Amino acid sequence: MKTKKQIIFPKHQKILEKVGENIRLARKRRGLTTIQVSERAGIDRTTLGRIEKGNARVSVGAYFNVLRVLGLQNDFLKIATDDEFGRRLQDLKLLGE
Repeated sequence: MKTKKQIIFPKHQKILEKVGENIRLARKRRGLTTIQVSERAGIDRTTLGRIEKGNARVSVGAYFNVLRVLGLQNDFLKIATDDEFGRRLQDLKLLGE
């Protein structure tokens, strides 16, 4: 089965690029090389490079493993925790509007 190509709009690509930049800075702050992080995360060095550039085609698991190596795995739990829009929708439904 062929998968559909993911379409990422430019403004959303900027968010992924910022995540990649944050990961790269975290790695450098810890004095780790790309070889060290990629080996510890169980990914190829080119995959780490794509992560640090914010590539949307890299699996979420690879992103998670890099965060784990950097000791930032709990940051993964912050994704979608503050669902402000969903809460507003729920509140409107509860109020009968």
